[in-house]
Amino acid sequence: MQRGTKLQHESGTLMDDLSSYRQLVGQLIYLTNTRPDISYVVQQLSQFMSKPTSTHHEAAIRVLRYIKSCPDVGLFYPSTSHLQLKAFCDSDWATFPDTRKSVTGYTIFLGDSLISWKSEKQPTVSKSSSEAEYRAMATTVCEIQWLTYLLQDFNLQFHTPALLYCDSQSARHIVANTSFHEQTKHIELDCHIVREKLQQKLFHLLPVSSSQQLADVLTKPLDPLPFSNFISKLGLKDIYTPA
Repeated sequence: MQRGTKLQHESGTLMDDLSSYRQLVGQLIYLTNTRPDISYVVQQLSQFMSKPTSTHHEAAIRVLRYIKSCPDVGLFYPSTSHLQLKAFCDSDWATFPDTRKSVTGYTIFLGDSLISWKSEKQPTVSKSSSEAEYRAMATTVCEIQWLTYLLQDFNLQFHTPALLYCDSQSARHIVANTSFHEQTKHIELDCHIVREKLQQKLFHLLPVSSSQQLADVLTKPLDPLPFSNFISKLGLKDIYTPA
């Protein structure tokens, strides 16, 4: 998607053949299992399955042109790696013009290998960017907990605690300072989940600059250069190019 693009329900004219749009987006959703680079735009397109318009169809065709330009791109998993979970979480506040809900995005690595990622609309409206960031952090912590259980079931010797990178200073302050909880009763459950798992040493919370926030590619449209830099750091490569 072009930077600054905001898809809305009422933009464009209603399509005559709704099934073609739904089939296309359904196929793109399946493709996100191996192509995290299109996860954000596919998540956006899937919001309009009930009444797709010409504007939404044009955005979907743009995704097809992008895929056609790089059909051999896939995730690279090195044979040797430092087995530690590393996660990046981010949000884009009030990104949906129709509902003003925010987007959660996270990427989780096992060593240098990307093993989990998500771009999804948050279920409720956040009153501030800090609240949106904290909800994204809570979602990521739950995924880290599940992956930890999974690795234990596989009897893998991985390093703990996991590393969680967040570029929101206010969200990190809420985790570290209990006095902030009186101001965040509307996200009390998320506060308790994150603080409890931090105290149990499930993860270690670390700051990261916005320019190094790898989950950024899952929360908003980016310019071509930062987009290319982020997806290369996610481990996406042309898997058929000779070494």
